[in-house]
Amino acid sequence: MDAPLILFAAGLLAGAMNAAAGGGSFVTIPAMVFVGLPSAVANASSTVALLPGTLASAWAWRRDFQSFEGIPLRSLVLISLGGGLVGAVLLLVTPQPAFDAILPWLLLAGTLAFAFGRRIGEVLRQRQVVIGPRFLVGAQVLLSVYAGYFGGGVGIMMMAVWSLLGQVDIRAMSAGRTLLVSAANTVAVLCFAVAGPVRWPETAVMLVAAVIGGYFGAVLARRIPAAWLRGVVVAYSALMTAVFFWRAWG
Repeated sequence: MDAPLILFAAGLLAGAMNAAAGGGSFVTIPAMVFVGLPSAVANASSTVALLPGTLASAWAWRRDFQSFEGIPLRSLVLISLGGGLVGAVLLLVTPQPAFDAILPWLLLAGTLAFAFGRRIGEVLRQRQVVIGPRFLVGAQVLLSVYAGYFGGGVGIMMMAVWSLLGQVDIRAMSAGRTLLVSAANTVAVLCFAVAGPVRWPETAVMLVAAVIGGYFGAVLARRIPAAWLRGVVVAYSALMTAVFFWRAWG
């Protein structure tokens, strides 16, 4: 299969996954590496390709934005912008061999967060483990840096942390997730575009496909049980994690 077809198919699937359950970067980064891009360039290019879809999701959720207990949403947006910038700069200064070694661990962290993040938040909340606003701010700083650097599973991580604050409104958390991830990724994309680690021809193909996939993914999500969709994403991301560990150590 030709590289453009691989990238277009990956973009369709990633856009649909992000619209339905999340985890699109687990498709786009491996696809870009498969067609020959260095892993750090693939990571930056993937972030650019998926940004329009996340911005569209944030716009769709705009009526559900709300502040969390004791923390204005505007403050969390500013934190996400700053953290996304720091994460992007860290990616730019990471040597390619070092990122090759780090990438499997980032995929593993994202996979575990996607698989167990919500469950951990629910269990801790049931045991009346509640965090304060200061902890949330600190966690948001770290998660925003992670979003700018890699970002796999970061939306699930955010929602798990927010659940410990006592936030249980799923619509509000979903809206907040799309907004803050979009903020971190927007700054990262601007940084990548200026610094030049993005492969634009491959990115453009995947970007168009991701927008199309995002639309149909939203339609599909209304017809397929969420648990089934999440199971597919977890299984696929686990497979990709195993493949990249094999590449790094094989």
